[in-house]
Amino acid sequence: MQIQRNGSQPSGKGPTDYFTGTVRVDPLFQPHAPARALGATVTFEPGARTAWHFHPLGQTLVVTAGAGWVQRRGGPREDIRPGDVVWIAPGEEHWHGASATTAMTHIAIQEEQDGKTADWLEQVSNAHYENLGVPA
Repeated sequence: MQIQRNGSQPSGKGPTDYFTGTVRVDPLFQPHAPARALGATVTFEPGARTAWHFHPLGQTLVVTAGAGWVQRRGGPREDIRPGDVVWIAPGEEHWHGASATTAMTHIAIQEEQDGKTADWLEQVSNAHYENLGVPA
């Protein structure tokens, strides 16, 4: 058994290669072999978002605060709010983040495969973000 004490892991900024805007990542847990799951709490300030990306083994998002958006490639933007749980299938290209006016926090849970949890693609452009009703 291991107890990870609150505050024992430092917060980090979301890397600009993978995020637009101000994003804080708070690690929750890392995998302990043979387990592969890891999780983090991610807070997006208004207008902040991930780049397009996909997960080899999928991802679960649990929205805990604020208001945000998630979009899969070719699909419509979806509103997400506290209590919503989003399952993103393996290989599904998507992005997620805060709405334009309200911050959003979610817990992100994914599994590692061959040492990685995500494949990162291009940034979501401001033009696309501001016109989210248009499928990408």
